Amino acid sequence: MSNLEIRDLHVTVETEAGTKEILKGVDLTINSGETHAIMGPNGSGKSTLAYSIAGHPKYTITQGSVTLDGEDILGLTVDERARAGLFLAMQYPVEVPGVSVSNFLRTAKTAIDGQAPKLRTWARDVNTAMERVDMDPEMANRSLNEGFSGGEKKRHEIVQLELLNPKFAILDETDSGLDIDALRIVSDGVNRYSAQGDRGVLLITHYTRILRYIKPDHVHVFVAGRVAEQGGAELAERLEAEGYDRYVKAARAGV
Repeated sequence: MSNLEIRDLHVTVETEAGTKEILKGVDLTINSGETHAIMGPNGSGKSTLAYSIAGHPKYTITQGSVTLDGEDILGLTVDERARAGLFLAMQYPVEVPGVSVSNFLRTAKTAIDGQAPKLRTWARDVNTAMERVDMDPEMANRSLNEGFSGGEKKRHEIVQLELLNPKFAILDETDSGLDIDALRIVSDGVNRYSAQGDRGVLLITHYTRILRYIKPDHVHVFVAGRVAEQGGAELAERLEAEGYDRYVKAARAGV
């Protein structure tokens, strides 16, 4: 059993107007075998939480802690956090011209495991992972994400998830920009990962449509840099019907 524990997390970012606090005391615990969905309106701090956990240098943690199996990860570099068992699927995966998908995947796997995978079995594993998300294995020869459609980029994130197999997957709006077929394929990939039983998922989303395919154990409503309410899957259904308006009004009123 592993756990990712976030306690009283405060995060700032530099803007043209000066330092702005985005996260204002976030508490969250994710255990292996659990799927947590964080939902909320634009600008509520959901992506800031994801990038802060992963170690993005843009964000400054001013207070609080993030521990993985009891180890403080805030002092670790990005690659050290990855080796410890964290994975971030980005909302906007970047293009890396000149670096092939196959080289990227093998380099990442080598860095995570501390040794290179055997070429014979690795090629088979990559082809299988790509076929599972309906990607042509020939795409492994192309530059990373270059010329990929939005859906192809997101499906490639799932290929990475399957091959690297981290302890905890943080999925930042993985459903953004996906049509219904790509949404189903990506969701199936997340479900295969979580079905191992000893893996945890933190799924960040605006909408409930992906939760029709990925069933969360816990739902957290995120507004103005804080968790405003928590519940089970039924909370997502209520958000679908009512939206976030009452939470936003309460935050503005300082309730």
